Amino acid sequence: MNRLCILLFSLFLLFNCDNRKRFNTDLTPFQREINDFFKDASVSPLKKRDLKNFRGLDFFTFDSIYVVIAKLTKTPKEKSFKMKTTTDMMVEYIKYGTVSFELLSNQYSLDIYKNLEDPNERDNLFLPFLDDTNGNESYGGGRYINLDIPQVDNLIIDFNSAFNPYCVYDEKYSCPIVPRENYLPLEIKAGVKKFIKK
Repeated sequence: MNRLCILLFSLFLLFNCDNRKRFNTDLTPFQREINDFFKDASVSPLKKRDLKNFRGLDFFTFDSIYVVIAKLTKTPKEKSFKMKTTTDMMVEYIKYGTVSFELLSNQYSLDIYKNLEDPNERDNLFLPFLDDTNGNESYGGGRYINLDIPQVDNLIIDFNSAFNPYCVYDEKYSCPIVPRENYLPLEIKAGVKKFIKK
């Protein structure tokens, strides 16, 4: 009887280890990087109680369909403005241009912005967007993508790297509200899913 119990327990451990290993190897570099960031208590946007139970974010399965080459049309005459956030704070941005691309046989365009206040973002562009997964499979307020400023007029947008605003995890964060003009009338089944506390 004892031998049978030991055998069953060993099989249970083996099965669970295999599942955990298989989960980790399925992650893309972006998914591993963002999970490692969230696990690091010194920088994680998670509340302490959520960090304690954190095992990893939920992601849509990587799909190369959502990696698109976009044409960047710069808008150098734009004036800076204060973008509304989820708190009373307003952050100064400027519309850097418009990105146009084809996705699932349709043409779309989104406005892309530059943060004028954060020195850490001086070489980056900010692409917030809404889509038809919002409120169901993804966060209702939309998601973000960060991009390097390109040297040419084309850039690659990988929607698999779309992530949630930090205020999803802790309301103390002040997160830019996605402008309505950056709504995509389709489901972007890529990137980080809705955060569900475990």
